[in-house]
Amino acid sequence: MSLPDSYLSVSQPAEGLYKDKGSKFIGYVFPVKDVEDIKEQINSLKELHPKARHICYAYRLGFTPEEARSNDDGEPAGSAGKPILNTILSTNVHFTLVAVVRYFGGTLLGVPGLIQAYKEASLEAFAASEIVEIEPMDTLEIRFNYPQMNEVMKVIKKYPIQIVEQEVNNDCWYMLTFPLRIADEVQIAFDKALELY
Repeated sequence: MSLPDSYLSVSQPAEGLYKDKGSKFIGYVFPVKDVEDIKEQINSLKELHPKARHICYAYRLGFTPEEARSNDDGEPAGSAGKPILNTILSTNVHFTLVAVVRYFGGTLLGVPGLIQAYKEASLEAFAASEIVEIEPMDTLEIRFNYPQMNEVMKVIKKYPIQIVEQEVNNDCWYMLTFPLRIADEVQIAFDKALELY
């Protein structure tokens, strides 16, 4: 599965609130990198809400169906994680975690009520978030001799390349980052620039 040229995600954490029959559903949305990141966020929510009855969540990391998961955390099967996951899929975001913290209000909502509540809390969190387009980036380390600097800089100016780190002496070293979509082109350009010497 190749990465797309760009994808949508949330820029920073956000939260929303939905109430139904005394129960409080607090929706949280987080940008996440990996499963470790997700575990940390869920654990911090457990610390933040020690009295909450349930913390249900869903996430979508990469671009395959296997990289999307949901968890009902003790709610009836399919009544919490699935509606949360559906809001992630319909918003079309990636590398995103949505968790909903439930405080029980004493009245049972039934499965249809729960599905509605978890969906609404997720949507409220998304409504408070900023969705941004992200371009997958690649990095490249190049080493070259100082006389080759001019050729290297021509390539850097030609493409949207950023210098992340550099060491400039007789032997030079650059750590570069650029959009993944042009990785092959950039590699070829540097190979050509550096073989002149």
